[in-house]
Amino acid sequence: MNLLVTLDHNYVPVLRVMLFSLLQANPVDHFALYIVHSTLTEADFEAMQSVPGGERLQLCPVQVQDSMLAGAPIEKRYPREMYYRLFAAHILPAEVDRVLYLDPDLVVLNPVRTLYDLPLGDAWFAAASHVKRTFQRLNELRLDIPEGGAYVNSGVMLMDLAALRSHQNPVQVLDYIEKNKVKMVLPDQDVLNALYHDRIAQLNPLIYNLSESYLALHNLNFKNQPVDLDWVRTNAVFVHYCGRNKPWKPVYHGLLDTFYNELTDELAKAVSNKTS
Repeated sequence: MNLLVTLDHNYVPVLRVMLFSLLQANPVDHFALYIVHSTLTEADFEAMQSVPGGERLQLCPVQVQDSMLAGAPIEKRYPREMYYRLFAAHILPAEVDRVLYLDPDLVVLNPVRTLYDLPLGDAWFAAASHVKRTFQRLNELRLDIPEGGAYVNSGVMLMDLAALRSHQNPVQVLDYIEKNKVKMVLPDQDVLNALYHDRIAQLNPLIYNLSESYLALHNLNFKNQPVDLDWVRTNAVFVHYCGRNKPWKPVYHGLLDTFYNELTDELAKAVSNKTS
């Protein structure tokens, strides 16, 4: 399976936990891991490869010139690397026709093969939305997009690179960023939804992109069957620590940090046993 990550040096330790969880949850699968970056070093790649099970990872670094997105809005939470996924079809090798993009700040609890093999039909992306109806309408007005679809989170995306190579215009992406950067809140995510809202297949966020805030909203709705940690452990594929609420920070609000903390402990023990 082809996977894609984009990151800088600061997120390498977090990525190691994600990769460890991926390999634990998919114990017989092999992955080609495309790492699109601008400043990573050989030491960073060695840190990724050294996770237990790392022999099933084929690392494929792809370095991008930072000048490519010189005018794009960035900040500490949203580095320039976040935009690279939008250009994956034109950055990755031509023989890669499908890739599963994953944010580093998530953990994998169950096998990813069902998602990876999902038929996309006319869609170019498959992703999940965390947004309810009111905020969906606000995003439609803010980004001037037609009423209807869902504003998706870009942290987990299945991408049809063959279709994107045939139909996506990278200049259009750069032009949109330049013309709309003042009103963009979640920059690359805004671009994705504004330009490709009619080419995105919807995924179930409880299964494929479960965040702490979405879990809370789901459980507050009396019409829904409540979801607990046992259900998450058995059914969710990706738990995503998006936003400012991160389990590696001193204070975490919620329940889902349980999985990150367990995996961090397991990784530390595995590394210790390997080196002793």
